[in-house]
Amino acid sequence: MRDHSEIISHTTGILYPFIILFGFYIILNGHNTPGGGFQGGAVLSAVFISRYLALPVNDIKLKNLQILEKIFYILIVGIPMLFLFLQFNFKYPFWNEPYLIAMNVLIGMKVACGLSIIFFRFVFYESR
Repeated sequence: MRDHSEIISHTTGILYPFIILFGFYIILNGHNTPGGGFQGGAVLSAVFISRYLALPVNDIKLKNLQILEKIFYILIVGIPMLFLFLQFNFKYPFWNEPYLIAMNVLIGMKVACGLSIIFFRFVFYESR
């Protein structure tokens, strides 16, 4: 007897592009609508989580996700400092909207990495 269902595996495989598209839709429209980086990142991490639940294989490299998360954190802290200290918001007000979109994308990617790391740490290392 196999540990996973073929129907669930195929269904989640079909749903992956739609989940990713919906996550990026939430992230990219976060500056105009409720939602944004955190909510979109949580939806994107659902792709990793559902992938594991459909087919439990340990092929995710947590070290790579941790490195990506650290890079996103540095960018989340560094870009606003440059934006405000160089006074781009006053000199070039047309950069405010792309700045908000870029920050939502960075936050969304960091949240997606972080929630995925938390899930996989619990599954692979903290379970009995």
